[in-house]
Amino acid sequence: MTGSSAPSASIAISTYGRAVVRGARTAVLVHGAGMDQSVWTLQGRYLAFHGWNAVAVDLPGHGRARGQPPLRSIGEIAEWLAALIEAIGAERAAVIGHSMGALAALELAARYPTRVSQLALLGAAATMPVHPELLELAGRHDRKAVELICDWAFGMRGHMGGSALPGGWLMGTARELLLRGDPAVLAIDLAACQEYRHGDRAAAAVRCPTLVLVGAEDRMTPPRAGRALAERIAGAGCVEITEAGHMMMVEQPEATLSELRRFMG
Repeated sequence: MTGSSAPSASIAISTYGRAVVRGARTAVLVHGAGMDQSVWTLQGRYLAFHGWNAVAVDLPGHGRARGQPPLRSIGEIAEWLAALIEAIGAERAAVIGHSMGALAALELAARYPTRVSQLALLGAAATMPVHPELLELAGRHDRKAVELICDWAFGMRGHMGGSALPGGWLMGTARELLLRGDPAVLAIDLAACQEYRHGDRAAAAVRCPTLVLVGAEDRMTPPRAGRALAERIAGAGCVEITEAGHMMMVEQPEATLSELRRFMG
């Protein structure tokens, strides 16, 4: 691989214990700001055991790739994903992105239409402005930035505990995930979302089958913004997940998986 955005030999991915099979259908799952591949556990594992190469990434600077320099723009992430698809030997892949990862997936599909077979955008909008106070708090590595993100990212279910596992706590898990990451990387991620202004152009360029999933209680990318994005993509479908906010894949993992299964076949 060449270029500053190309994955190195030490890329961090999860394939859920299954070897990547050359020629099999491939799905690449891309997390949001400050997160890592662990947010896709149910959906990724299902795909891996039902005929797909499921590849959940830790973007540079996140998760097990924490020691690597983070990518500073949505365009850089899109280029990195294109190089990743090539590096794992896939001619093209279904790309599933959440939040910041959805913006990168959208930009990837616009720049490299032959690389993306299907596109699923979760918690997405053509633009994702970040409140100036949150940008300021994240920029000075204030823990309050994480508290605000978790408060706004979850619907009522998450605020009441919400986990399907006894004793589980959705907001607490998300808080710890964000806090164990590098706070400088979170600030870079939020700035990348704030600065991305090409969503409308990218949406108009997408030509692959596309699904936009919106959380009925999403306060970060409200349902109306997701529906507006879907309307800009030729032939795209839009489905609302009830009792879910921005983190639908962990708030309503079964419902999210059901819609992905229906879409991906």
